[in-house]
Amino acid sequence: MNEEGLTLVDHLSELRRRILVIFFSLFVTSAGAFYFIDKIQGWVLRTGAGVDFVYLSPPELLMAHIRLAITMGFFVTFPLILFQVWAFIIPGIGKKQKWFLFFAIFFGTFFFFGGMIFAYFLIIPLSVDFFVGMASESVRPLFSFTSYVGFVSSILLAFGVAFELPMLVLLLTKFNLVKPKLLRKFRKYVLLGVVVLSAVLTPPDIISQLLLAGPMMLLFELSIWVSAVIYRKKLKEKD
Repeated sequence: MNEEGLTLVDHLSELRRRILVIFFSLFVTSAGAFYFIDKIQGWVLRTGAGVDFVYLSPPELLMAHIRLAITMGFFVTFPLILFQVWAFIIPGIGKKQKWFLFFAIFFGTFFFFGGMIFAYFLIIPLSVDFFVGMASESVRPLFSFTSYVGFVSSILLAFGVAFELPMLVLLLTKFNLVKPKLLRKFRKYVLLGVVVLSAVLTPPDIISQLLLAGPMMLLFELSIWVSAVIYRKKLKEKD
């Protein structure tokens, strides 16, 4: 879309169109996920091997399946969501920034799914093993399937978002919103923010929070390095 001559109403109409595309795509992918819900349920249960699951009320399993389908639909739609954001922003920026933003969104998608894969194969099984290990002869683990779906979904989403941090810092550095010196200066405040964010994004248990906070701090240190590389490159271009 040509940026020249566009009014506020035009921008709002464009934004509304892209939001509708996102919601329609989310509906379609969620419906498709619900069709394959047995297979998706099997993927979820695989992370809790050796645990017995129950549902406690007549509609609970159906609602859990709907929630699981919507969650899977969001994960599948995520690249399209990023593309819609990119397509809405690019008319207002220069050609070099367009390609840079496309690069960040493209690799940001891989980081998002990389975080989810990391959580699925490592973090969730470790968390489940820890909690199941707390059982005793008098108290054995018997999980509500709805609660477990929420537990798995929140961890997958949390790690997917957390792994976006390097790409976010890369963009902020490129557009002169942050500098590596500033990131280093506020490292201790970021640590506090990571702890708080981990408590918000993960289920209310200290193990899940620590398992998210650790990788997030490593990603933040990686982000400082990425920011420094981009910042040095910008300085060389000015010389």
